[in-house]
Amino acid sequence: MSVLRRVLSRIRAANRARWLRRGLLVASLAVVLAGAVTGGSVVWVRSGASGHTFTVGDVPEAPVALVLGAQIDPGGQPSAFLAARLEIARQLLAAGKVHAILVSGDHMDWGYDEPGAMRRWLVDRGVPDRKVVLDHAGFDTYDSCARARRIFGVRQATVVTQSFHLDRAVTLCRALGVEANGVGDETARRYAPLWVRGVVREYGAADKAAWDVLSGRDPVHLGRHETGVEDALRS
Repeated sequence: MSVLRRVLSRIRAANRARWLRRGLLVASLAVVLAGAVTGGSVVWVRSGASGHTFTVGDVPEAPVALVLGAQIDPGGQPSAFLAARLEIARQLLAAGKVHAILVSGDHMDWGYDEPGAMRRWLVDRGVPDRKVVLDHAGFDTYDSCARARRIFGVRQATVVTQSFHLDRAVTLCRALGVEANGVGDETARRYAPLWVRGVVREYGAADKAAWDVLSGRDPVHLGRHETGVEDALRS
């Protein structure tokens, strides 16, 4: 009986070792596959934006600046990152590089209103209220670009965000039918931990961007055509 137990014990040990090797192999293959997918997504994002990112001084003229939303504080003031984006949009309008500003952000909850905060910031700094158009359902970059085209009828725009985010934003907008160039903020680099976190986040975000385009998903909210951009350009 003791011999049989030893044999069975060895068989179980051998089976465990075999399953462990298989598990390690599967895990290794999964890591390699994930790395390949992410690498391909990053290449797609960067190649899609190649030749389409500029500074305020050299960006080609476009009808509209599309400013992508970011966090606002509990008092309703834009975060430093968002304020930097808005300042670029203000400069573009003042220089005649754009003729209207579409601010697109999160207003899912009544008490949290990124587009409203963005408009107040711009108007407080001399931008005419009639030149600022609000998109209350820009819940992520894909939604902002898709709604710019499908809801507001934007065909050509200058996208404004931080530079680490710019390639993805420009590539998404171009993939969704907006002839987009972009201007990226660099001033927020002084907030080093937040900047680094944003840079790292872009690798995963590239995968999501590629999947969103491949799936052709609708933005969270659609609706009828809104004439806000057209009205702002005529004013």
